[in-house]
Amino acid sequence: MPPQLLLATNNPGKLAEYDILLEGCGWEVVTPGDLGIELDAEETGETYEANATMKAQCGAQASGLVTLADDSGLEIEAMGGEPGVYSARFLGEEASYGERFAEIDRRLSDVPRAQRRARFRCVIAVADPGTSAVRTAEGEVFGLIAEAPRGEGGFGYDPIFWVPQHSATMAELPEHQKNIISHRARAVAGARQILKELLYEHERA
Repeated sequence: MPPQLLLATNNPGKLAEYDILLEGCGWEVVTPGDLGIELDAEETGETYEANATMKAQCGAQASGLVTLADDSGLEIEAMGGEPGVYSARFLGEEASYGERFAEIDRRLSDVPRAQRRARFRCVIAVADPGTSAVRTAEGEVFGLIAEAPRGEGGFGYDPIFWVPQHSATMAELPEHQKNIISHRARAVAGARQILKELLYEHERA
């Protein structure tokens, strides 16, 4: 039996993406729900790396398993990099993404299309409870903020993130395409190498 890897998130969109992105990684991926545990790591860090590390360490301590967690965000150049690390809490945790899209549109109302540059960033942290070591990997993708939300796929800010080379928002891309170019997919490429090394270390232990 492969060793278990805890995925420290309850976000159904993330879980669905990771289910595909981690396929064949050599680990049995489990969720907090599978283990019957609740993770409540507060995202109080000022960087994606700090938040991802906190969540990964929290999961590793609660479960005793190697734990993978991420933090990601949308950085809009014309808004000085906002919402950034506060993307999931932009306008408050209770705000809907529709409200967030409307506020971003309002702030960018005088910004020409070519200057609506943005990027998605993702940092993944993998915590090993056996050694207390945390290793990280990151990925990013560049695009523009669309003038209106488009697409039914993805989650979060995907409907307003326009990917010029595909002439579509992230939410309009077919799942297999998104899972090649997304910031999370690019971070997972590095995380898979970390998991491969940990698997080798665990097999030798």
